Amino acid sequence: MRILLLSHYFPPEVNAPANRTHEHARCWVADGHDVTVITGVPNHPRGKIFPGYRNRVLQQETIDGIRVIRTWTYVTPNEGFLKRTLNYVLFAIAAVLASLRTDRPDVVIATSPQFFVGLAGAVVARLKRRPFVLEVRDLWPDSIVQLGQLRQRWIIRSLEAIESALYRSAAGIVVVTRAFADHIAARGIPRERIAFVPNGIDPELFHPRAPGNAEHELLRQHGLEGKFLVAYIGTLGLAHGLVTLVDAAERLRHEKEIVFLLIGDGADRGRIEAEIARRGLDNIRLLGLRPRAEIPHWLAITHLTLVMLRNLPVFATVIPSKVFEFLAQERPMLLAAPDGEIRGLVEETKAGITIEPEDPDALARAVLFVRDHPSEAAARARAGREWVEREYLRDKLARRMADFLEQTVRAAR
Repeated sequence: MRILLLSHYFPPEVNAPANRTHEHARCWVADGHDVTVITGVPNHPRGKIFPGYRNRVLQQETIDGIRVIRTWTYVTPNEGFLKRTLNYVLFAIAAVLASLRTDRPDVVIATSPQFFVGLAGAVVARLKRRPFVLEVRDLWPDSIVQLGQLRQRWIIRSLEAIESALYRSAAGIVVVTRAFADHIAARGIPRERIAFVPNGIDPELFHPRAPGNAEHELLRQHGLEGKFLVAYIGTLGLAHGLVTLVDAAERLRHEKEIVFLLIGDGADRGRIEAEIARRGLDNIRLLGLRPRAEIPHWLAITHLTLVMLRNLPVFATVIPSKVFEFLAQERPMLLAAPDGEIRGLVEETKAGITIEPEDPDALARAVLFVRDHPSEAAARARAGREWVEREYLRDKLARRMADFLEQTVRAAR
């Protein structure tokens, strides 16, 4: 197949949409498909262009056999509703214009989380007279409404109408959770047009590993030798309730061997830094955004990984991709999330410890439990690795999505 894929994010950006898009496209190329990705100049989440790139009208490169076309981008930090929305809208327009420089594909894919890129995909598919497949990685506008970023009822109703129209316009829809499939089916979309392709792991990158020279060097550089490391790795965003982590760290400030690591960046970083400074906490280290290839080394020296979500209904429907990566590396994991799809899976498989979200006392108790009961934590981590290796290998899932794309193309003919 000739696949044209529109994605707001792509490596060297390191968030979940960029990783999933890259790893799927890389697998499709290896299997003989021709893949072109239209994306923006890399700048997420700080709104600073990555070294080696300039914000030009168009620039092209090849990454792992994938043709990558980068458009001019309205560069802004991942914070502030109006600026972010303008960033989304302008990328959608630029992506449509960039598509005019591409050959006619067999299928056009657009991947969320924000659905302005979906609108661009629908337009490109119409221009190319080819079937459109929408990949839904987040529920818009539900997520921004529940996070309090959007309150005007008329805007919400307008966005919901666009959401429904986008679902109807797609020849096929790929979702990353079963709850998303239920949500879309409730909008009147036939189940046979919806494919469940969850996130997964690259086993060459994430696998059990003993700390070696690289890991010991990280410990030495950051003065972490002999510490019990509790790591939150990922976007420091509004969805994660990271003040809860600060609250828990404050409760444990007298446990001198326990250190919390925050690896990542995002819209909530400034507030977290201010809270740490105000409380005078020295048991939290903000390490900023790290290259994706470095993350397995941090995981190898981490005693407990954290997956945190706010106590909002929309987050009962999500499955953070980091869950699979942490477990694939056989690291003990603590999940603080509403009762929903991912919490049910973790509890059913005994892959980690679960607590109520936004509860700093429960978080502090769980950290102490893992420190004091390492054998039980290790047993859960082993169970988690076996579960992930059984169900969530990225190449296998990419091929499942490719099969759905081919089925959609055949049906359109």
